[in-house]
This record gives sequence, C-alpha cells and structure tokens, in this order.
Amino acid sequence: MSIKNIRLEVMQFLEKSIDNFVDEYLVPVEKIWQPTDLLPDSQKENFIEEVRELREIANDLPYDFWVVMVGDTITEEALPTYESWLMEVEGVDNEGRNGWSKWVRHWTGEENRHGDALNKYLYLSGRVNMREVEVTTQHLINDGFDIGTGKDPYKNFVYTSFQELATYISHNRVSQLAKEFGDKKLSRLCKMVAGDEMRHHLAYSEFVNRIFKVDPSEMMLAFQYMMKQKITMPAHFLRESGEKISSAFEEFSNSAQKIGVYTANDYVDILRKLIATWEIDKITSLTDEAERARDYLMKLPDRMARISDRLVLPEETKKFKWVQPALTL
Repeated sequence: MSIKNIRLEVMQFLEKSIDNFVDEYLVPVEKIWQPTDLLPDSQKENFIEEVRELREIANDLPYDFWVVMVGDTITEEALPTYESWLMEVEGVDNEGRNGWSKWVRHWTGEENRHGDALNKYLYLSGRVNMREVEVTTQHLINDGFDIGTGKDPYKNFVYTSFQELATYISHNRVSQLAKEFGDKKLSRLCKMVAGDEMRHHLAYSEFVNRIFKVDPSEMMLAFQYMMKQKITMPAHFLRESGEKISSAFEEFSNSAQKIGVYTANDYVDILRKLIATWEIDKITSLTDEAERARDYLMKLPDRMARISDRLVLPEETKKFKWVQPALTL
C-alpha cells in the first residue's frame, strides 16, 4: 500500500473520533467570547468615553509593542489562506463535508474572532495607519504561503501543533506586557486569544499523538522532515505597500525578540515540549530510518539552543508604515 493510502486510512480512523475532538477542544458558538465582549460597545452611551480612555492608554505603549501587535493582527487576519490550505490536506473532504472538514470549519470559526478583535482594537487606538495594515493583510492573503507540508496530514499536524503553541506564547506575552503598561482591556483580550490558541495546540498535538500510536515510523519521519526544514511562520511572506514578498517579516521578528514576545529560545522550548509530550524517546516498533530520525530529533534542541545563544539582534529598529507617532491628546 502506498504512503498516501496509508495516510488516508489513518485519517479515516481518526475521523471516527472527530465529534469528540470538537466537543473537547472547541467551544460552542453561543458560549464562546466574541470581540464585542472585550471592546468598547458602540451601542452604549459611554462608548466615546471608553474609546478616549483606550486611546490615552494606547498612547503610552512603545513602538516595538505596536509593531508586534500589527504583525500578530495581520497574521490572524490572513485566516482565509490557512483554511484553504487545510481543506486540501489528504483526508479532508470539504465537498463531502466529512468529519475533518467539519473540524477545519469550526476551528476557522474560532480563529476568525482573533483578527476581528485585534483589528478593532488597532482601529480604535489611533496609533496605527489602518490603511497600511489593510494593504499588508491583503498582500499576505494574495501571496498565500508555503509551509512545506504539501497535502500530508502528518506534516500539517506537526506544523499546527508547533504553530498554535507559538501563537499562544506570543499573545500571552503581549497580554503580560499590556498589563504592565496599564492596558487591562488589551491584556484581557490577548489573554482570551491566547487561551484559544492553547486549546487548538492541545487538539493538534493529540492528533499527532494518536498517529504515533498507529503509524509510528511514518509519523517520526514527518516530524523530522518538518524540523529539518524548520517551522515557517504563517506570516513569512509579510510585506508593506510597495515592497517585495518577505521584506518585512525578519524586521517584525526582530521587534518581537527585542521586547521578548517571541524569541529563538521560545522556538527551542516548543521543540522540547513537543518531544516530551509525544514521548519521542519511548516510541517503539520503529524502522531503522525512523530510529535515525528519532536520534536526530532528540539531539536537535541542544544544537539549536547553542545557535540561538549566539544570535545578535540589530540595534536599529525598522520604521514600519503601519505605526503612527504618539497622539497629541
């Protein structure tokens, strides 16, 4: 039997539990928070006062903080690209509306709220050139992305397990910084987004865990493949108006590292967590090739840690078109 057919069999096997996955890792629409719950309500009489207070606090937040906020928002707003990618994964049948396509749609529904909430906050803050943000978002959707997984569900689930944990870290750190700067509403908003990302991480991590139990060697090889080529962030094609693809992502990453929102050490920590969660050192019945892949993965975190310790960030911070100077209030 071909590798593709085995992948499909495993996906069909896991699909039998998809309703349980939805119930355990996603929240019903009527019960989950919505952006309006966390932002000034335009239907209330005190809306203008709440917006004025939001803008006063936002005025004191530093430049790199705003770069990270914009980058995180744009990444969340590019959701149509991510859904269309996942709908092409082997075993996901949107036309037949099978269990996996149900998962992707419901996951997308939850994720969609994140960009909506963050975008509204940016708009109200007065610290961001929203047209430039919108142009960048449209470019990112137009350009699409290539995360190196193809239609392989094993590789895609490694990617989503890693990426959802990375976004949890990023949003949670932004929440902590916002709280330190006195912006309690933004802190709560980002904390709620981070909570969603952690639930999603746990789901995709469990998918991988179950695949390891039924197809350990191929799952190990897929994990090794993804880590060898490195996990590419979904916004790696980030660019500003008039610029080329990928021109902005490295600078955005530098700002995130400078304020400690997401660093090279976090990348290594995530890898260690996945290795521990999936108990890579205890998996049995591996082929010789998969054993070599396991050896590579077990040694990789220490190797990457040595590299990250030598990383030097540029002193100058790029001036993005997205961020406006502080307001004169």
